[in-house]
Amino acid sequence: MSLPRRALVTAAAALAATLTLAACGSSSDASAELAPAKGSVAPDGTKVNLTPNQNRVTTPKVEAVAALVPEEIRKRGTLTVTDSIGTTPPLDFYANDDKTIIGVEPDIASLIGNVLGLKVEFNPVSWENIFVGLDSGKYDVGISNITVTEARKEKYDFATYRLDVLGFEAKKGAGFKVAGAKDVAGRTIGVASGTNQEKLLIGWSEENVKNGLKPTDIKYFQNSSDYYLALSSGRIDAYVGPNPSLAFHAVQTGESEVVGTYSGGGADVLGKIAATTKKDSGLVRALNGAIDEIIRNGTYAQVLKRWGLESEAVQASEINPPGLPKPKP
Repeated sequence: MSLPRRALVTAAAALAATLTLAACGSSSDASAELAPAKGSVAPDGTKVNLTPNQNRVTTPKVEAVAALVPEEIRKRGTLTVTDSIGTTPPLDFYANDDKTIIGVEPDIASLIGNVLGLKVEFNPVSWENIFVGLDSGKYDVGISNITVTEARKEKYDFATYRLDVLGFEAKKGAGFKVAGAKDVAGRTIGVASGTNQEKLLIGWSEENVKNGLKPTDIKYFQNSSDYYLALSSGRIDAYVGPNPSLAFHAVQTGESEVVGTYSGGGADVLGKIAATTKKDSGLVRALNGAIDEIIRNGTYAQVLKRWGLESEAVQASEINPPGLPKPKP
């Protein structure tokens, strides 16, 4: 059931107001440049542990929820989780040993595994290969800042666990804000291909042209080191990506700032991030139950606080909620 537009706008505005900084996207090669040797700070000022010794929050197995796991996975005893390549702090990145995957996504995946009584096996891959692996059955679930969309719901089942907020990061003192389509008219904006933020940006550019405004010059980047170089050199006016990662970067460098946030679901849907599994695999009810359990017992809140993302919390997990609409023909 979709929220009324007024309710969505109000919710998104309230969410944005609670964020000290904001950002959103998929990228790679960022951990070294974003992780000072002595530690780091999350967007809300929280001290972040960047070592391989994470001392993750844990929670007990819940038999009633574990019983929902398909028999094949129960017998195997492992939950194969695929995630993006591991370089988008604080979502999913490498610790300062350059091999241990840490971040809010691995922490939540580990809690889900705890509830289900399964050992979590992480499989970091490139963004597009998350879906290739799910399609082939190589991986059980994708936990990698994946937004629910109507198009994706045709192939995948979703159990939500976080709000999806996009951010626009610009050089500090750039002198502009982004609240909607008209604010990117005529500007050069960077984005990662194949993402929901790309769809948003293309839609905004088309809307601007219809309204007699200049199109957006969209530049594509797959590596964070590349788009941050483009941003610092002035080759792009801003970069649009996942709120948490851009906010984290802005805090680390002190040279950029988030100049606007927007719901990852667009104007009509409050975007949701979800654990993603192949449609009709039989796993989504177990994922939904596990996420509801960690929300109920408070370990979910502990993890979000650990990474400074409390304002992106959901009150309950939803199975296949309204997602980002398909592009209009």
